[in-house]
Amino acid sequence: MRKYKTEPLKLWNKAKDIRQRYYEDYAKAHEKGGLRWAGGAWTFDALTYGLGDDVYPLTSEPYGASCAFNREFSNRCLEETEKHGWARDLCAYMRNYWGSIYLDEYAFGGKFPKPDFIFQDHICCSHAKWYQVVSEIEGGIPFFCVDVSVGPYREIDNNRLNYVAGQLMDAIEWLEKVTKRKFDDKKFIEACWNDFRSTNLWAQICMENRKIPAPLEEKTMYSLYVLATLKKASKEVADFYAELLDEVRDRVRRGIAAVENEQCRVMTDTQPPWGFLNVFRYLEKVYGCVSIGSLYTFGLEGMWVFDKNGEFVPRPLPKEKPKNREEACRMLADWHLCKPEYQHFYHPKYKSEMMIAIAKQWKLNGVMLHYNRGCEGLSLGIAENRLALIKAGIPVMIFEGNMGDEREFDEVRTMQRIDSFMETLGIKRLEGK
Repeated sequence: MRKYKTEPLKLWNKAKDIRQRYYEDYAKAHEKGGLRWAGGAWTFDALTYGLGDDVYPLTSEPYGASCAFNREFSNRCLEETEKHGWARDLCAYMRNYWGSIYLDEYAFGGKFPKPDFIFQDHICCSHAKWYQVVSEIEGGIPFFCVDVSVGPYREIDNNRLNYVAGQLMDAIEWLEKVTKRKFDDKKFIEACWNDFRSTNLWAQICMENRKIPAPLEEKTMYSLYVLATLKKASKEVADFYAELLDEVRDRVRRGIAAVENEQCRVMTDTQPPWGFLNVFRYLEKVYGCVSIGSLYTFGLEGMWVFDKNGEFVPRPLPKEKPKNREEACRMLADWHLCKPEYQHFYHPKYKSEMMIAIAKQWKLNGVMLHYNRGCEGLSLGIAENRLALIKAGIPVMIFEGNMGDEREFDEVRTMQRIDSFMETLGIKRLEGK
């Protein structure tokens, strides 16, 4: 018998449509007289909105994940990259992306659409080098990279903030030069506000998963948070998240569950093995176990802070919009330097603090850590995180894999580890499973 009522998200098809049109718009940008640019999911994309409404991005990590989801295409991309002499221990997203360029095949059909310029930021070891290689492969695409590796947010002072904000001011002049377009400050300021809205609203949506039963589960959340990784500074995404927050709150009010027989709550960590998302369905169907998300799902694009009571909560929106270009660059830099996923590049303790807070506030039974060989940046210090969680009294399961290279994931072994973990938690299989 079902323990809770469940139903599909009403906005599910709208989310799929936004994502599909995003990749189509990038591919067809030149047909419309527009521009194409490439950069990471963490790039300060609000700046590009100052160039006009016909400037379309391709963010690298989501594209690499899309390649990885299609195992046959991903294998061809990875093998092609290896043929060009690149090592298998490099970022798996990067290797999928490069392979797609080498093959001249776009994951969504046709030839790979060449960008007009590259606009990136750098905190992970691969970020700047990723696009240096892309620029070289494609014959010298103009490339600008913002250095954001200025230390954890709690140590940010005016000098560090001015360093990043100053680079954004320089980037605006560079964008005007390479595109030969006049920069529109009003469009930029509005894009900054949409960025703040998108990342605040996504955090609020994740907060609703504190409720029992959880209104969302992580596999679905991957298809929702990704919109902010594509174009977080767009009004379309900010407005979508406002609608989604209303729907998720309505699900909570009506007791609509993501997993109809929820009896166990866990969270994961870092990117999942994209070619094997059936792991989440196994947890749900066999054990009634819902993954409520992860620091990755919550904080890749969501903005969070610890409040005065020590609770991990969405960062409040600024009280008002920036008034001019200089103020917008400074507010945008400050907003993003607070990003949770930036913090643990500096020390594992920052990530451990956030994960322990989530485990307690979201009422979890345990944590599943992905020892992800495909991402050196977000897996940095993960063994220390495991020890900190255990010390805090939180059960931990680890499994090894790679988010973007299916050759490094053992599905059978992972399922066996899940069975053992559920047994240690005292979670019984659902009847008939």
